[in-house]
Amino acid sequence: MTAALTTPDAPAQPSAGRFVLRQLRWLVRLHRPALLIWGAFALVTCAALIWLGGPLTDSAATAWATERGCGITDCAYDPAAPDRYSDFYTRTTFAVLAAPFLVAAWAGGWLTSRELESGTARLAWTQGVSPARWLAARLALPGLLVVTVTGLLAWLHRRAWTAGEDRFPATDAWYDYPTFYANGLLPVALALAGLGVGAVAGLLLCRSAASLATATVAVGLLWAAVHLALPYLWPTVTRVTSLEQGPAVLDISTGEGVLTADGDRRTTACRTILNGCHRNLEDLGAVHYFNDFHPPSHYWPLQLVASGALLAVTALCVLAAFRLLRRHTGPVPGKADRS
Repeated sequence: MTAALTTPDAPAQPSAGRFVLRQLRWLVRLHRPALLIWGAFALVTCAALIWLGGPLTDSAATAWATERGCGITDCAYDPAAPDRYSDFYTRTTFAVLAAPFLVAAWAGGWLTSRELESGTARLAWTQGVSPARWLAARLALPGLLVVTVTGLLAWLHRRAWTAGEDRFPATDAWYDYPTFYANGLLPVALALAGLGVGAVAGLLLCRSAASLATATVAVGLLWAAVHLALPYLWPTVTRVTSLEQGPAVLDISTGEGVLTADGDRRTTACRTILNGCHRNLEDLGAVHYFNDFHPPSHYWPLQLVASGALLAVTALCVLAAFRLLRRHTGPVPGKADRS
C-alpha cells in the first residue's frame, strides 16, 4: 500500500461580511487618534456652518436692512454683525477647503506607510488576509468616510452661502474662488484624490513623515493645476460692448480686448476711451470691446468637469497603489508555492 501525499490547506479566506467587519474594527483600533481628530474637525465645522447659515446670517441681514432704512434717525441694531458674518464665513470656507489636505496627510502618514513601516501589514498577510484585500479595505472604508464627511461639509457650506445670498452685500459672489470651490463637488473629489495620493506615497516611501509631506504637497500641486485649468474646462460666452461703455466686468473672465471692423481680436491695456486711450484705440482700428467669460449657468459644468478630472487622477492612483503593492509582496501576492 502506498500513502497518499497531501499538502496543507491554505488559510481559509473569511467571508466578505466578516472581512469588512474585522477590517473596520482593526482600522478603528489602529487609527483611533486620527479618527478622533477627524471627527472633532467635522463636528466643529458642521456646527459652525449651521450657525453661519442661521443666526449669523439673520443677524447680519437684519443689521443691513435696518441701517439702510434708518436715514438720519437713531436705530437700534448691531453694526458689527455684517463684519462678524464676513470674518466667520472666511474661516469656515477655509476649514472646508482644508479637508482634502487633512485627508492626504493622514493617508500619506498613517494609512499604508505606518503598517508597512511597523510590519503589521505583513503580519496581516500571513493570517488569511491577502495583500489585495488588505489594500482594498484601506481604500474603500476610509473612502466612504471621506465622501460622507466632505460631502456634508460642502452641502452645509452651500446652504449657508445661499441663506445670505442677495440679503446683504457681505456675501461673496459665486465666482469668488474659495466660495466656488467650497460650494460644490470639488472638495469631495480633491479629498478622494488626496486619499489615493497618500496611499501611493505610503506604499512608495514606507516612511510616515516622508509620505505625509509628499502627499500634502502633491494635493497642493493638484489643486493648483485645477485652479489654472478651471476657466478653460468649458466653452466660454462672449459679450461685446461699445467703446463708450467700456469692457464689461464679468464673473470668471478668460480673455478681453477689442474687436476691429473686420472682426479681428486685438489685446490692449486701454479700458476706456478717455485718458489717452482714444488714439491707441484708433490705431488698433477698434470698434468694440469683447470679454470671454463664464456666466453663473456654467458653475455646475465647471464643477463636474473638474471633479471628473480629479476622479480620473484618483483612479490612476488606486491602480498605481496596487501595482506598488506587488513590489512588497512579489508577483503572486498571498499565495505560496506548493510542492
